[in-house]
Amino acid sequence: MWQLSATEVVNKLKTGEVSPLEIMDVAIERIQKVEPHINALPIQFFDEARDIAKKFKCPKNPSLGWLGGLPIAVKDYNDVAGQLTTYGSPIYANNRPTQDDLTVATLRSNGAIPLAKSNVPEFAGSHTFNPVWGLTKNPWNLGKTAGGSSGGAAASLASGESWLANGSCLGGSLRIPASFCGVVGLRPSPGIVPRGKGLPAFDSLWVDGPMARNVSDLGLMLDAMAASSSHDPLSRITQAGGFQAAILESRPPKRMSFSTNLGLRSIDPEVGEICKSAANKFALMGCTVSDDIPDFSGSIESFQVLRALLFADVRGELLPKEKERINPDIVWNIEKGLNLSVNEIIQARRTRHDLFHRIARFFDNHDLLICPTVAVSAFPIEQRFPTEINGEVLTSYIDWMYLTFVITLVGCPAISIPCGLNKEGLPVGLQLICRPHGDAQLLSYAKLLEQAIAFDASPAFVQNF
Repeated sequence: MWQLSATEVVNKLKTGEVSPLEIMDVAIERIQKVEPHINALPIQFFDEARDIAKKFKCPKNPSLGWLGGLPIAVKDYNDVAGQLTTYGSPIYANNRPTQDDLTVATLRSNGAIPLAKSNVPEFAGSHTFNPVWGLTKNPWNLGKTAGGSSGGAAASLASGESWLANGSCLGGSLRIPASFCGVVGLRPSPGIVPRGKGLPAFDSLWVDGPMARNVSDLGLMLDAMAASSSHDPLSRITQAGGFQAAILESRPPKRMSFSTNLGLRSIDPEVGEICKSAANKFALMGCTVSDDIPDFSGSIESFQVLRALLFADVRGELLPKEKERINPDIVWNIEKGLNLSVNEIIQARRTRHDLFHRIARFFDNHDLLICPTVAVSAFPIEQRFPTEINGEVLTSYIDWMYLTFVITLVGCPAISIPCGLNKEGLPVGLQLICRPHGDAQLLSYAKLLEQAIAFDASPAFVQNF
């Protein structure tokens, strides 16, 4: 049962072929078998989840994203009532919120049952390790990183511990772990998934979103997460008819563009070739493929400044008393934000505004922009982060994430789908980017390409357990 897709399991729940309690016990058994090897879901509340599953009842008119009592993994940046939310930090090691946050409450209202929290880097980052719960390993190779910050979520999906998992994204935290673990992760447009009070209300860099094993399951979860809420000023009306319906009405794009590096910096040549081959499958569907791309000049510097400003806003108050207990990379990011000049902030904002308008003009004549999700494959767990790419020396702990974080700047929906394996047998993800607010269209294109690529490999680890 754990090998079935989320859509298949939800259909069984809807018809009564299986009960929420039976599915819950399948998930718990799988987690108990796998967890000692990968450490993806360190916070577990199985007794509470089983109690909810026993009493679970279906409403008369379930929503488009109705999950029917499906167990889900919740990221340890999100609050589940009565359970730990640590952010991977010893400062919050005993933090137990009394209420679900808005993301979790929305999922629960649509029939999801949280049963565990997924591991994260301390506060943020794209390699999942922290001093509270330790390190999460990649099911494809236990010596490699699962990525981050939704690394535990991606590893739980790849290893069969969960059917669906939520994640969040600032610089690539939904897409990067999806790429490294051979699953699917979507950064939706800001406002589709409402966020609660844990983040600055008007910030559009950080979004919550879904992760799944395939595009159809991702559409199911997005329908369960999407909502209009008065508690999120960016929230907006959701997709008419639902995202799953859009996937079923897939049509190939008419014109797309592919780039290995968006004209910015180095990339692992093997990653570039694997992604180019996969993207060109759209040409077989009659799509015109070009190498025209928007001008991303200044985008790396702009994101670095705006990310630092956000860190100073959200975590800056911790620094005076807790500096010694915070990851030095995070301390660096907070201090960078606190020391920014007015001119640096203004220039970063202007660059972002100009970049958005260049992207918007690009999508006047293109349906898709495609590039690798990450410039490298999953790196060894002993490394905190890559320090060079194909001979180019990097200068900060997030430089290697540039292909995802420059897309964050423009607010376009972006998805990572697995498109092949490198010579080490590690998954490589392909990033598809659509016009602003084109989330439904993006999912329909991603489904078509997913079918054409036919990536059906799974970690040997999964078969052994």
